[in-house]
Amino acid sequence: MKYVMAVIKPFKLDEVREALIAIGASGLTVSEVRGFGRQKGHTEIYRGAEYEVSFLPKIKVEVAVPDELAERTVEAIQKAAATGQIGDGKIFVYELSEAIRIRTGETGSEAL
Repeated sequence: MKYVMAVIKPFKLDEVREALIAIGASGLTVSEVRGFGRQKGHTEIYRGAEYEVSFLPKIKVEVAVPDELAERTVEAIQKAAATGQIGDGKIFVYELSEAIRIRTGETGSEAL
């Protein structure tokens, strides 16, 4: 099993969700996060004063998938989240050693 985590632009969330549903990913977790990468933030003007915004709003999408679905999951996220502009985000893939469904006690891929 793999645990795929992606940090994307907020307005791309619906497209990413639809892409994951289309390939058969059974569930996902979404969090609002703030951060920066190569963008290093940006400057804004508020009431005539310029200030630095160091951490930009992003969305973190997390999904656990069976090994055979991992590559398609990454491709789906990458295609759906891409704008071609700086700050599109990152995808991280982790090895998932165990998953347990609390309600039934199912383990492994059955719990996903």
